[in-house]
Amino acid sequence: MNTDTTQRREEHWKRTKSLMIKHLIVWFFFAYLVHLFASSLNSINFFGWPLGFYMAAQGSLIAFVVQLFLFAKQQDRIDQDCGVAEES
Repeated sequence: MNTDTTQRREEHWKRTKSLMIKHLIVWFFFAYLVHLFASSLNSINFFGWPLGFYMAAQGSLIAFVVQLFLFAKQQDRIDQDCGVAEES
């Protein structure tokens, strides 16, 4: 295996790992921390609903779906930059 290919693979893994860690931090925030502080968030209203209830019922789910599409787009960009993208 030549050096250029090895460097591209290392760069790809480094960028993929960094992206994954960032998205896991965001996931942890919406999956655990928002729900942990839901009772405190209930003092804030969001479209007439307590914010803690809204985030537990809908907000976190919306954040997860947006995060999923964002992750796929960002990972595809990394794959293309490093030359390992799948053909369409």
